[in-house]
Amino acid sequence: MLAKVYSGAVYGVDAYPVEIEVNAGHGDPSIIIVGLPDAAVKESKDRVHTAISNSGFRPHIGRTTINLAPADVKKEGPCFDLPIAIGILATQDHLPPEKLIEFAMIGELALSGEVRRVKGVLPIALAMRKAGRRGLLVPVDNAEEAAVVKGLEVYPVQNLREAADFLAGKTPITPYHVDLDQTFAVPMDYEDDFIDVKGQETAKRAAEIAATGGHNLLLIGSPGTGKSMIAKRIASILPPMTIEEALETTKIHSIAGVLSSHQALIVRRPFRAPHHTISDAGLLGGGTHPMPGEVSLAHRGVLFLDELPEFHRNVLEVMRQPLEDGHVTISRAAATVTFPCHFMLVAAMNPCSCGYYGDAKRECRCKPNQIQNYRNKISGPLLDRIDLHVEVPTIRYQDLSGITPGDSSSAIRARVIAARQIQRDRFKSLRRIHNNAGMKSKEIQRFCPLSTEAQDVLKMAINELNFSARAYDRIIKVARTIADLDNQEHIQPHQMSEAIQYRTLDRQLWV
Repeated sequence: MLAKVYSGAVYGVDAYPVEIEVNAGHGDPSIIIVGLPDAAVKESKDRVHTAISNSGFRPHIGRTTINLAPADVKKEGPCFDLPIAIGILATQDHLPPEKLIEFAMIGELALSGEVRRVKGVLPIALAMRKAGRRGLLVPVDNAEEAAVVKGLEVYPVQNLREAADFLAGKTPITPYHVDLDQTFAVPMDYEDDFIDVKGQETAKRAAEIAATGGHNLLLIGSPGTGKSMIAKRIASILPPMTIEEALETTKIHSIAGVLSSHQALIVRRPFRAPHHTISDAGLLGGGTHPMPGEVSLAHRGVLFLDELPEFHRNVLEVMRQPLEDGHVTISRAAATVTFPCHFMLVAAMNPCSCGYYGDAKRECRCKPNQIQNYRNKISGPLLDRIDLHVEVPTIRYQDLSGITPGDSSSAIRARVIAARQIQRDRFKSLRRIHNNAGMKSKEIQRFCPLSTEAQDVLKMAINELNFSARAYDRIIKVARTIADLDNQEHIQPHQMSEAIQYRTLDRQLWV
């Protein structure tokens, strides 16, 4: 007897429908799986056979052939266990075929018949809705994630027996629902708050500008000046995520398998801080079957690289294209996939190997060639892609002991949100641009009008300080963000001057 069951599989950040055909015939007892299954899928025949027995059903005695269509695409992971088991039961007349047409299902089976959580449920749920399925059976731990997809009934199942009884009409299951308004109503309170940062007003101002325009930021200073402290608080001043951004980000985390159990959506912007020993595959993504890396897990959030020169040179260089394009393409023999990676890069570094070059209180022990070699670990093209280079000086005692607190993260975030609204209104006709950092040359000419005085300031800076063409564009974009914070349409000379001062490395103030 032949039965058809419907499921889905992930490819990149999206999913596609998979039709599972199960044929129970005569012959020696065996289960054959075809359709380019990987090792995990091939092993499912043993899990499924045992789970069926331990769930109170009698396994088919004879040759069972299972085809995963489309047959020319590699199938990965244990998510096909549940649909394969349901298909085998359907060949034995345990389940009505018309019910199987309405539903899709995913889930890994334990030997006891329990349905375990799997990766990539959100993109699969979106694909099943697009394919016209009425409902989706998922593990209980994945129910919240799948239920954010409107127009698709999500049925959480605990074990194989429950799933089979539901499809047979014996046991009802109430569809799971998620209140998105309540999900997004989480308080924006962060453990790390800018109110804890003493002094460092210039660095905090630069962090606010970077968060407002989505600009990349490099903090330079001696050990203990507060670089990491400031960087870790930048996520607390970013505006709340939109539903579209939350769905994009959650899909990536779901595919990578880092989404928490019973988590519906990622509603806070990600903050990723990989160690400097990370490989290029760990940063960009990769593997035999490509998976997203740290740059994609930081999508719509912050990627923090502490001790930037300590990262391997080849790891830093592979970031140049993702920083510019907002996506990363990984090509392997098995597949070529593209992952989005619109992130805000925040990096921190010392001014030299010992960390005290230019420090007013500690003497630097490095020789000139050692200082130059240390800085040369970061290439010019990479530095060009960082909009703000900010020196973080040693903090003074009066700042540490002062009782007057600075602005809290909530106060700064309010200013950021107001300026981001100006940018949304500006770019509402351009779907690919969400903030000032995303502007190209055409948009810079259109949306960044300079006053005559601001043009004079920029002309003098370009002629005197030898900025590159890329630095020229980035200075204007940063000035545009500063003007947005001031709620001004035209960029004024003081805003241009402030943007220029955030190009420390271009101005060669370290030499």
